[in-house]
Amino acid sequence: MRKIIFTFALLLGAAAAEAQLPGLRRRGPTPPQQQQPVLQGIDAQRAEFAAQSGGTTVYFGAENVGLSIAARTVLSAQANWLRRHPEVVARVEGYGDGGDTRDHALAVGARRAEEARSYLVLLGVPAAQVSATTWGKERPGLGRAVTVLIR
Repeated sequence: MRKIIFTFALLLGAAAAEAQLPGLRRRGPTPPQQQQPVLQGIDAQRAEFAAQSGGTTVYFGAENVGLSIAARTVLSAQANWLRRHPEVVARVEGYGDGGDTRDHALAVGARRAEEARSYLVLLGVPAAQVSATTWGKERPGLGRAVTVLIR
């Protein structure tokens, strides 16, 4: 009698597993996981640069070209990354304030870009590794900022 009950329980368990009743899992291959796209080359470097340096953009106050403590912190992390990757060339892009004339915005953007570039060089990034340019008001939406891009 015990053998019959044991065999019946075994068959019932197998049938339940086959029917995939709640609480029982069927053994077999697991479904493939969704994988994140693998970044390669410059895209991977850009993602790593942004992640390890706290972003690529540094903001300034209105009509301000001096670096704040927050800006220096981000630029310091960027300098550390750039020193570890001497093969990478960076470009600092400066932007002017939105309400300025075109010429004034270009001048303010150039001063901001050069201020950030000079700070990176001061922190040990080779001068040949980083350049500065200004967009003034040519690229709206980034007023009062400097963006460090690697290329």
